[in-house]
Amino acid sequence: MKEYEKTAQSWLDGDFDQHTKMQILALRSEDPAGFEDAFYKNLEFGTGGLRGIMGVGTNRMNKYTVGMATQGLANYILGHVKGERLSVVISYDSRNNSKEFARIAADVMCANGIDVDIFDNIRPTPEMSYAIRKTGAVAGIMITASHNPKEYNGYKVSWSDGGQVTSPVDKEIVAEVAKISDPSQVKFKADVRCGEMRTLGKEMDDAYLSDLLSLSLSPESVARHSELKIVYTPLHGCGVRLVPEILSRLGFKNIIHVPQQDISDGNFPTVVSPNPEEPAALELAIAKAEETGADLVLATDPDADRMGIAVRDESGKMVLMNGNQTASMLTYYALTRWSELGKLGKGGYVVKTIVTTELITDICKRFDVPVYNVLTGFKYIAEVVKRLEGKGQFICGGEESYGFNIGEFVRDKDAQVSCMMIAECAAWAADQGLTLWQLMRKIYREFGYRKEGLVSLVRKGISGAQEIQAIMADLRNNPPKALCGSPVTKVIDYLEPDKTGQPSSNVLQFFDEAGDVVSVRPSGTEPKIKFYFSACGDDADAKIAALKQQFAA
Repeated sequence: MKEYEKTAQSWLDGDFDQHTKMQILALRSEDPAGFEDAFYKNLEFGTGGLRGIMGVGTNRMNKYTVGMATQGLANYILGHVKGERLSVVISYDSRNNSKEFARIAADVMCANGIDVDIFDNIRPTPEMSYAIRKTGAVAGIMITASHNPKEYNGYKVSWSDGGQVTSPVDKEIVAEVAKISDPSQVKFKADVRCGEMRTLGKEMDDAYLSDLLSLSLSPESVARHSELKIVYTPLHGCGVRLVPEILSRLGFKNIIHVPQQDISDGNFPTVVSPNPEEPAALELAIAKAEETGADLVLATDPDADRMGIAVRDESGKMVLMNGNQTASMLTYYALTRWSELGKLGKGGYVVKTIVTTELITDICKRFDVPVYNVLTGFKYIAEVVKRLEGKGQFICGGEESYGFNIGEFVRDKDAQVSCMMIAECAAWAADQGLTLWQLMRKIYREFGYRKEGLVSLVRKGISGAQEIQAIMADLRNNPPKALCGSPVTKVIDYLEPDKTGQPSSNVLQFFDEAGDVVSVRPSGTEPKIKFYFSACGDDADAKIAALKQQFAA
């Protein structure tokens, strides 16, 4: 009997519910490959938590793996955190089983004597981050798989500062979770609940929205263009609760919904993938914009921490803007308004990830504002904000994968404040006789044209993981000598922290003489290897096409 078969048999023989055992038997007889994948390893609790396909097995998201992760987290809190009242905030999105997993996590925490503040319904990840600091909690749990397909769910852990856990706490929590090897070690229930459970609702919503609205930079522009037509879609996620509300409170009167996508549904019935990075996800919203003559389309992912937009080009056609463009435009807007309001020169700074466009760096140089480069993942942006708290002021920061944040109330990417600010930016641009498309062109004229591209190669299963490792090894051993004919002048291997000054990470970057950059990294949450391309100059579009052919054909 193979090892995964022994593991599965232990579930069949163990103290698991009957429904789970019947699913195991069905999987074994009907889908041998799926059966192996479900039990050949444990679903890894990484530095950001869990993410995986839902179903039975040690390598799946289910009530047992959620319970085991929560028990490990509870053990870490009880062993390392001192305080009279230990509490965690728990939230969840619209995915299938999210509410059930959130309740399991809440019960386990309470059974371990830790208080829980759990939201009364679906709420965005950034509001969970906000609530941690507002309630004085030691940690937060968000049940979400972000933009992954409907088969997935996840378990994201944030710490007392509201940011996702970082070193050394992340590795220490991972070690505690690894000690929970069997569901019998989990306190799923207590005869007398030790911890208290409280619900969070409208009062927290109001505080969160009020603080975000205090970040507004151009209320007069909004008042002058309050009739701006804005189509918004939550892509069946939890953004529907707060994005229209914050736009309305800011002063916009023409928020147009996509009714079929306002329905919170973990099956995401109108999209293949609820990812605002995917053009197909915005098709219904763009159709609604064409039908209504709207000026702007906003879309958020299921846990409402990332935003995608579409604007009208010079011909009047709705076109998508990518994450690099949106981040650059929001940075330009924020720094311009801070300068006009006399707020610059008082310790303000910007943070971006290493794979995000260097256009942001160029904009910051113009305004003499420091910009910090960090590894991929918003937790590293939040880590800078934590480190500089009281010493500087976080203006804004973002990543190419459609995540952005403004201000220090939230320590994660936040689609609520991003939607608010891009709509306000549209009103401010209109004051200058510009559309957002024209504003982006203006930025390119001032700072030089840049084009970015991304290719994600999906490689599933054991063989896929091995192939991804082989690709990275080959690039390390045989790095490219040129990019689009321009000599490579610098190679950065982020597995060498003593040279990079960053935490160790499986990322490679290649820089050429012309200023073009290629970055390669395996995804930390999906079976993918990602190639990020950045080219500059008038021929940047052609360069991107050539780089894709060179690296990811």
